[in-house]
Amino acid sequence: MTQLGAIFRPQLPPEDLRSIARLADETGLEELWLWEDCFREGGVSAAAAALAWTERVRVGIGLLPVPLRNVAVTAMEAATLERMFPGRAVIAVGHGVQEWMGQVGARVESPVTLLREHLVALRALLRGERLTTDGRYVRLDDVALDWPPIGPAVPVIAGVTGPRSLRLSGECADGTLLTASTPPDGVRRARQLIDEGRAAAGRTGPHRLVVYLLAATGADAAERLRKELTEEGLADVPGLGVAGDAGTVAKAVQRLAEAGADTVVLQPTGDEPDPEGFVRFVAEDVRPLVP
Repeated sequence: MTQLGAIFRPQLPPEDLRSIARLADETGLEELWLWEDCFREGGVSAAAAALAWTERVRVGIGLLPVPLRNVAVTAMEAATLERMFPGRAVIAVGHGVQEWMGQVGARVESPVTLLREHLVALRALLRGERLTTDGRYVRLDDVALDWPPIGPAVPVIAGVTGPRSLRLSGECADGTLLTASTPPDGVRRARQLIDEGRAAAGRTGPHRLVVYLLAATGADAAERLRKELTEEGLADVPGLGVAGDAGTVAKAVQRLAEAGADTVVLQPTGDEPDPEGFVRFVAEDVRPLVP
């Protein structure tokens, strides 16, 4: 079954998260995703609060920019969330927006090298390993978590877009997160590149593919969708986004699933007039129509 989620966009103030997280939990939505866009809301702090306010919904952070974090800190935070809320925190890491990384003095010469080193070290630390490494960017000296996750290893997802990074995700991550700028054909191509990376690394286990889908419903849905795609410079890309009723949105979700998505996360427009209504729409109207 295709997993379904919704996004709490950081255009909303942090104090609005509590009611939306509880609504997602109460309505049976599988996943609620948060963003760590500069310079809005902290991903880990928001996720911890959302998890504490709820009982069952999984909370995804999409994504944590690796230039902003020492990998040991990422591992400590991920392990803490996992131990407090077993199986409910979903962690995605990625390059981050390079302009933002430059603004804070964290931009690196080779984002792909940094992400590779971060992924390898992060997954090792979350497996409870003691690690010494001297990479180009990641350097650890006899580091191990005092409180590693209990039980199965915590999956780490890479949020990436380019061909080299998609192959890297297949090679080094447990899943991949694709942005809402990815149409169904782009999902197919991404899955192919991910599989190339997995094959090169000799990996045969499952690799979860999470895809955001920009969605709008209501009387002005088409106009809001068109406005956002235009602002993002994506208005001419065929197959992006969906506007309409639950049936129309469910068909768009299914097209992504057929292209290779395991999880589709519905992303409201930045000017969504009723964020709580959007979550209820996803959980109560769209979910029953998605196999």
